[in-house]
Amino acid sequence: MTPELAALAASVLVHLAAVMWSQQALNGDIGKDGNVGTRENLETRISPRTARLRRALANHVENTGLFIIAVVLVQMTGSSSWLTATAAWVYVAARALYLPAYAFGWVPWRSLIFTAGLLATLLMIVASLI
Repeated sequence: MTPELAALAASVLVHLAAVMWSQQALNGDIGKDGNVGTRENLETRISPRTARLRRALANHVENTGLFIIAVVLVQMTGSSSWLTATAAWVYVAARALYLPAYAFGWVPWRSLIFTAGLLATLLMIVASLI
């Protein structure tokens, strides 16, 4: 398995952590019965931290697609190198750090961490094209 594919597998663990943390916070705010319900009008019933965790999860989902594309491009073009491997693991580390950065409102670190992950993904895509 290439380092990029290993990083992709590791990103699944980050995703699961994001889902579980967000759901645990939601359960704490609205209870198990509320969580299995329709979840209508959640915005008025959840804490600011739970709202941030839900936004962090949504952001993670949005960015996972780009990372998957980057890994596939590197694999399909045979572009795997120390640079793409490092970029892949920077992405995973950035996404793992992004969750607490968003949950606890680490300003401006959250934006810097996001940017590191995005640039790592773009670096992989560019490396696969040259």
